[in-house]
Formats: sequence, C-alpha cells, structure tokens
Amino acid sequence: MVYAIDFGTSNTVIGRWNPVTQQPETISLLGLSLQMSNNPPLIPSLLYVEDATHQEVIVGQAVRDHGLDLGTNPRFFRNFKRGIGTDIQGFMPELDGQTVTFEQAGQWFLQTLIQQLQSTDPNVDALVFTVPVDSFEAYRLWLTQLCKSLQVNEVRLLDEPTAAALGYGLDNQGTILVVDFGGGTLDLSLVRLEGDRQSQANQAQAKPLGFLLKWGQKVLEESAQRPKLAKVIAKAGQNLGGADIDNWLADYFQQTQAVAITPLTLRLVERLKIQLSQQSEATEVYFNDETFESYELHLDRERLTAILQDHQFFDRLNASMSQVLQQAQRQGLTPEAIDAVLLVGGTTQLPAVQTWIEQYFPLEKIRSQTPFEAIAHGALQLGQGMEVKDFLYHSYGIRFWDRRNHCHGWHPIIRQGQPYPMLQPVELLLGASMEKQPSIELVIGELGEATTSTEVYFDGDRLVTRTLSAGKSTVKPLNDSPDARTIAQLSPPGYPGSDRIRVLFRIDEDRFLRITVEDLLTAQTLVDDRAVVQLS
Repeated sequence: MVYAIDFGTSNTVIGRWNPVTQQPETISLLGLSLQMSNNPPLIPSLLYVEDATHQEVIVGQAVRDHGLDLGTNPRFFRNFKRGIGTDIQGFMPELDGQTVTFEQAGQWFLQTLIQQLQSTDPNVDALVFTVPVDSFEAYRLWLTQLCKSLQVNEVRLLDEPTAAALGYGLDNQGTILVVDFGGGTLDLSLVRLEGDRQSQANQAQAKPLGFLLKWGQKVLEESAQRPKLAKVIAKAGQNLGGADIDNWLADYFQQTQAVAITPLTLRLVERLKIQLSQQSEATEVYFNDETFESYELHLDRERLTAILQDHQFFDRLNASMSQVLQQAQRQGLTPEAIDAVLLVGGTTQLPAVQTWIEQYFPLEKIRSQTPFEAIAHGALQLGQGMEVKDFLYHSYGIRFWDRRNHCHGWHPIIRQGQPYPMLQPVELLLGASMEKQPSIELVIGELGEATTSTEVYFDGDRLVTRTLSAGKSTVKPLNDSPDARTIAQLSPPGYPGSDRIRVLFRIDEDRFLRITVEDLLTAQTLVDDRAVVQLS
C-alpha cells in the first residue's frame, strides 16, 4: 500500500491510494487526527515531549485533548517544521539533560505518525513525502536521514506545489499555477501538464516522478500505459505563512488591549483568522486567570487587511508572484497563457489572499475546492503513470577568498533553472595558492535569492521569521567539513602561478552533483565522477 505524507507547519495530512476505487483518500489516525465537519481529517503538527531520554512523546490532536498546548512549558513544540534546516537565533530547550532541536522534534513527530500508521496497516509498502520548493538542502538531507530509519520498502520526495497540481485532478494538457500557502511557507509553482510521453521526442528516456530516496529488492515495473508528464517551468517561495499572521494578530491585541501573548491567545487569534474566512467579522472571549480580567477579542476583515498591510504582507506576495511570472516570461509564457490557478493550504482561504490573487487572474481560472488534501492526493500519483521534468530551484557555487573585501565570496557554477540530468558538464580550472601545497579544497554552497532571504529567530517563546534587508543573500554550505571539502591530493605538491587541476561538474538524473578531477601536471584522473552532494 502506498501512502503520502504532507508534513505541514500547522497541520499534516496522510493520504493513501485505494486499489479498489483507484482513487486517493485521506485517512484518520485514532487520537491524532482532528475531525471537523467542514474539513478532511487533519493531524495538528504539535508535539509534547514527556521524556526526551526515552523518546516518549505525544503528538497531533492528543496534545490539544490533554490541554498541553495552553501553557508555556518548553516541552511543547509547535511550528517546528519551519525551524528545520535553518540557523536558529535564540534559546533551544534542554529537556532531560539533552538539547532538543527542531530537527529532533520533527523526527519524533513523523516517526510517531508512521509507527501508528504501520500498526493500523502492516502493509505500508511505500511512502511519499512532500517538501516546500524553498527548502534549503539541509531540510531535504534531514528528511533523507529520517527515511533511512523507516521500515518501508520505498521512499520518495516530491515538491509540494507539483503534487498539488496533480492532486486537483487536472490530467489534461495545460499550464497550471499552484499557490501553496500554509502555516509556514508560501510556494508558487508553474507546472505544465503534458499528455502522451511518446509525443515528446526528447522525453524517451524520462525518469520516474520525484526523487527516489530508498527502495527495496523488488523491480519496479513500468506502467502498461504511457505516463503523462508534469514539467515544472517556474518556482518561487519564501518563509511566510499563517503562523506569521497569528503572531501579528497577537501583537495587535497586545498593543490595543494589553492582552498578554500566550499559547492560549495565539490559539484564539488563530480561531478569529479562520472564522474570517467564512464571515465578515468574528469575536472570541479571553479570560486571564492571573488578573481575573476578561477581554473581548473582536476582528473584522477590514482590520485584518490593514494589519497585513502594516507588515508588508502583500508586498511580499507580489515579490514572489513577480519572480514566477518573470521566469515564465523568459520562456515565452505570458500570464494569459496560464490555464488554471490552484489554491492550496489554509492561508489561501483568507478573502484578502483570494482578492490579491484575483488581481492577477480572472475568477474563472481560480480553483480552491480541495485546499487541504490536494498535496497528499497528488503525491499518490507517483505510482499511477505520472512523470515529472524538473529543474534546480537554487543556484550553486564555490567559495573563494575576496581579497578586496577581505571576506569569503561565492562564484556561481550552476545557475538556478538548470534542467537535470546535465548533458554537458561545467569546467573549472584551479591552481595552488601557496608553496608546496599538498591538496586542493573546494567548498560548495547552495545560493539563496536575495529577495527571499529570511531569518528565523525566537521572540520570547515564539518562533518567528523576518525578511533580511535587501541585497543580503543566504548561502548554505553543503560540504564544509575537513573530509568532504578536499577534492584533490597533489603529488608532487602544487605551486602558485599556473593551473593545476581541471574540475568537471555535472548533475545526474537523481540530482547528485558529481565531480571529475584531472591533474593537469601528471595527466592523471584523481576523482572519477564522484557524487558530492544531493541538490534541490
């Protein structure tokens, strides 16, 4: 049985492929899922650590049922997905003698879900995880390590927006814009759904959809039907979501009514926000059990829009939309050529967000009927005759010493948008920088966009993000360790003044960056097509 897990900042959805109906369906896990009349079964992405030493945790709706999310206990974790793979600024809790990172919290959360899933269905044969398009490589590497410990035959990764396009059931040819706006991230992805693979002459050797992380001994048989093709042609994303809006609303009531910011008030303002998706105004009552004062928290859509404007919310949305449309324009695709716009994630249900989207596209092109399930259901298409043609979301470069500015800089070698596998390698000539140099080191980094650079930090016990000043770009080194960064041992030793090695970079079909190193002095191949790192 194939299952898909859409691990979200606020909620997590688990779907499975029903072999009888040949349709995807969302499943509920007893005690962990939240059952609401208007929504499918959702698992709140919450974690409470009872015993860090013995990895005893409570997750999902059970955290709320026990009231463990209402206090300020450091054993309670929320919004931990957005902290995975980032450089957190601030205090990390120490529980039972060990520091608990967000990577550890995320691992315990997913492992608990999967263990209960396997106890419900012992025939869990394959898992598909979806990931944000703007996740740095550290997030994907963390998920890869987690998958190695899972007792399943096959594990794959797939970008969330691409999965959403498939989940809306748009299996005809067309160009689809997916606006995936959840609790922690905004991801926009422009996807072209193409028909018969045989009609695409250059796709004769196309690889299966997504990125295969783990597989068993069985041979995967090709579908008897010719698969369709989903080609990703533009992407943009940033660390912005419903959790940020909750924080802004909590700040608003603190400033206007002196309401203390606590986990309880954060839950109340989240409820206000959700109610405003269905009605023009909403009210919640808050009682402070320390001061014995009660407050009426009232909010309408107009005030919510004003708060969003005060935090440059729509400016940030416009920046991501412009990035996607500019990428499309470079390929000759205009906004009028986009056939449908798919809304995914709870934040897309806000009328202010829908109004913003309607400024770019006519109402008849916008679809929002399955905002919570589309990603998980689309990911299940992996084994159902669907393929993807994708490109690299980030640029990659090598680190060098900038003598003029007395600091390290980064020289791009592979640009954002590069399709893979690469047909032609990128060549780089390097020489020694000192007398009798025994080896040459090379640090490879993932280069972030300056326009979407964000910082993750703590404000009290809240995990929040903010946009860095314009012009600052983030870089995530991928191999900055003594063993990994040495790419060539020189014998005889090198001397400055001439090129000593030639390095060839290429990306294979599984997104591995591979290098070949040739010694120009001895005419020997020092490294032959070695995998250095997996790219996103």
